[in-house]
Amino acid sequence: MEQRWLFVLLSVSLVGILVSVVAAQSASGSVELNLGVQAYRHAKYDEAIQHFEKAVNLDPANAVAHLYLAVSYAQQYIPGADTPDNIKMGDRAIQHYKKVIDLDFSKGATVDAVKGIAYLQLQMKRFEEAKDYYRRATELDPEDPEPYYSIGVIDWTETYQPRQEERAGLGLKPEDSLPAKDRNVCLTLREKNWAKIQDGIDNLSTALQLRHLYDDAMAYMNLMYRERADLQCDDPVAREADLKMADAWVDKTMAAKKIKAEKQGAVPAPKQ
Repeated sequence: MEQRWLFVLLSVSLVGILVSVVAAQSASGSVELNLGVQAYRHAKYDEAIQHFEKAVNLDPANAVAHLYLAVSYAQQYIPGADTPDNIKMGDRAIQHYKKVIDLDFSKGATVDAVKGIAYLQLQMKRFEEAKDYYRRATELDPEDPEPYYSIGVIDWTETYQPRQEERAGLGLKPEDSLPAKDRNVCLTLREKNWAKIQDGIDNLSTALQLRHLYDDAMAYMNLMYRERADLQCDDPVAREADLKMADAWVDKTMAAKKIKAEKQGAVPAPKQ
């Protein structure tokens, strides 16, 4: 799941934060902060980090510098690369995001920091930590559909992978249900995954209530119902009902994409 737009939005909001507090900074700290902002705007992230680190050292309570520093480190982090240096970059970003939360500078900055940590933990495959921070984000901003969607994505990831491993081990075909070969495997997976599947459906449902044409959330609703269908061990009726629900979400996804495409391609009527 790609959410690097988050850091673009953060950089825009940070400029407004900076303007409102720069007068309160120490003279030297303010200079370093401004130099860092200039470097950041030109995508010179290494240079920006150096200036923001100096600003933080001069004024450890400067939440704006910590937030900019976190975003700059996050920009340097490469999702999916598990090298020690890359992981260190992500952890440094998380460290400064947490400092922003501790300083309790403003609700907006806290929300940005919580979402930043959740995103990085997700990319680093620390799924439970990511869910914890996405849940915090829902508490801070209950009207934002994105964290609910992200929790649903994590729930699906945590249930899909072990189920596919078990299916592969049993040599099942895609159309085979788990009990066809080994009922005990199905029951074990059901006990392990059922609560997460329901949690994923619940969170995706909330995301869809907040954003009606949320096609990405619809696509994952399809996937979650397919997860649940495969765990309806001795209940073929329930399995068929879940598969029908999954198919319905496929249709809804395609319909939503069509509506969005039509809206984006709509040409305004000429003025009379």
